Amino acid sequence: MTLEALAKVGISTEGLRSKAWDEFAVPGAPKMHFILTVCDNTAGEACPVWPSQPMTAHWGIEDPAAVNGPAFKQRAAFNDALRYLRSRIGAFINLPIASIDRMALNSKLEGIGAMDGTTTKSSPVS
Repeated sequence: MTLEALAKVGISTEGLRSKAWDEFAVPGAPKMHFILTVCDNTAGEACPVWPSQPMTAHWGIEDPAAVNGPAFKQRAAFNDALRYLRSRIGAFINLPIASIDRMALNSKLEGIGAMDGTTTKSSPVS
């Protein structure tokens, strides 16, 4: 249903795949500037130590795959999750990253994580 929701709004997944975090912790991996977790299953877990110490934030959204019931309710959950993520990503890409300090940026990232659709679980990352 994830792929269906993305295709419905014209987001291509061609050539993309899910990756384990450890792919980004090996020598030669791309440098990460931000780590944003969205799954509440990871909210209580300690994050790995990332090379280059990227900024981290938790943007908890209810897992649409955990919704039980008829297909229309499941699809609605996936569409809601996509809407919340798109809203947060939009807020993120509009941050004046080059002109604010790390503490202010961290506060803005946490604020984005508290936008509409947030779950109440917290994260140890910041």
